[in-house]
This record gives sequence, structure tokens and C-alpha cells, in this order.
Amino acid sequence: MALGRGLGELLGEIETAYQNNNDISKSDVLEIHVDDIEVNPYQPRKIFNEEKLKELSNSIVKNGLMQPIAVTRDKDKYLLIAGERRLRATKLAGITLIKAIVFDVDNTKLRELALIENIQRDDLNVIEVAYSYAGLINDYNITHEELANLVSKSRSSISNILRLLTLSNYAQKMLGSEKITLGHAKLIVGLSEDEQKLIIDSIIGQKLSVRETEILVKKIKENTESTQETVQKIDNKINIDYKPLDSLKKELSNKNLEIKVDKNYFKIKINSQDDIENILNYFQNQ
Repeated sequence: MALGRGLGELLGEIETAYQNNNDISKSDVLEIHVDDIEVNPYQPRKIFNEEKLKELSNSIVKNGLMQPIAVTRDKDKYLLIAGERRLRATKLAGITLIKAIVFDVDNTKLRELALIENIQRDDLNVIEVAYSYAGLINDYNITHEELANLVSKSRSSISNILRLLTLSNYAQKMLGSEKITLGHAKLIVGLSEDEQKLIIDSIIGQKLSVRETEILVKKIKENTESTQETVQKIDNKINIDYKPLDSLKKELSNKNLEIKVDKNYFKIKINSQDDIENILNYFQNQ
């Protein structure tokens, strides 16, 4: 396989430098102007949480940068290997110099480094991971098994995540922004684009659990009626107005009964024989 050993050794070297930050000699670390650093053009990570960036920026202002970024030389500039969040946060803080460790890296390896470094650090959302996997497989003609060994994941995990790329753009966007979960997304793989959107809108609007979504998808696959009709029936069943039960809950609570109105349930907790008698007396007198 064309990808592997050299990159693995380099990533190990970077990781060791991170883990043994206190042992890095001053000569190994440079202070580089942030404007002299270009981000890796192959960086698969597209979403950066603004709130977390602000928190990191404030921490850097208060405590300094605890972990240098990793870069490689590119003529009179530098290309970022690892640490884009730290670079962004430093710029956000208005700091012009950043600590960096310079590694000797062939620029042609920057794509692999960006993909694997992010995957191994769990910095990507699941859709970004899926595109990263596809990029490595397509560019280097490697199998799912070979990629699994490279990124220390199971082959089935690789295959399941790659299946997410068959989802519609809308579904991928909702998954990437965590509007729906991976569990939800797996259930709608294979459905039409319109079906996916209808189900996703129901998941978000009705706050459907994965189990409820599974039931909805099953009904759609088994039913002869339209997807819209099936979704509407599920929505109507789930979208129950519980407010009329508030007065009943209050009356029963006044009789020292513990009441809970939950989704599809009206619960009365029985702690004693007196509770049973109170319940019977109340309903017999209605």
C-alpha cells in the first residue's frame, strides 16, 4: 500500500512531541508570525465551534499556548500540519506570534497527514470523517480493511461510516451539525431524498428517539400509502396536547399522590395502601 509506514512514523513523532511537551528543547520550538502560516489546503475539518474557539482563545491569553502547533517549511512560509484550532484561537486573541515545531515533511503528504491526524484525534464530525475515509480510499486505492488498519478502526466501522455518503445533502448537513444523531442517520440510508427530509424534519420537530424513528421508517417501508401520510399519522400520534391533564394532576397531587405526565403516559406512583384508597375514592366520586 502506498500509504502508511512513513506517515505513521511522522504522526508518532508529532504525538510524542505533544505528550512530552515539557521535554522539548527551546531550540526545537520556533516563534512564528501567524500571518506566515498557511493552513493545510487538504484540511477535512470544516466546522469549528465558535464558542469553544473563544474559550481556547481566552485560555491562551491567560495561560499562554501550552502545546506548540506543528508546521513544515514552504519556501519563505510555513504550512500547518496540526493545530488549526490553536492557530485560529491565537489569531482570535490578537496574538501575532505562535510557538511551533517544524517538521521535515514532503508537501505531497499533507493531505494524508491532515486526514489521519484529525481522524485519530476524533476532531471531525462523522460526515467529515466519512469524506476523509473516501479521500484516502480513492486517492491511494486502498481497501476498507487496509484503511481500518491504518486508522485503528474496525472494517465494519469504516464501511458503515462510508455508507453515510449515500445520504442526501440535507441529511448530511443535519447530521454534521448534530441536528440528528448517527443512530438516526443509519436508519434513513437507502430512502429517497424526499423521504429522508420528511423523516428528518419529524425527528427534529417532534424530538423523535432512535427507536421512534425506527418504527416510522419501518412503517414507511411496509406501507402502501404515501410517505407524507405515514409521517403525518406518526406526527399526530406523537404530537399530543397534555395540558388538559394539568388540572387532574393538580387535584391528585393535593391528595398526596406523586403524579408524572410523560410522553404517552400518565403515571401515579403508589407508595402505600392509602395511595390506592385515595385513587379509588377520587375516581369513584367523579
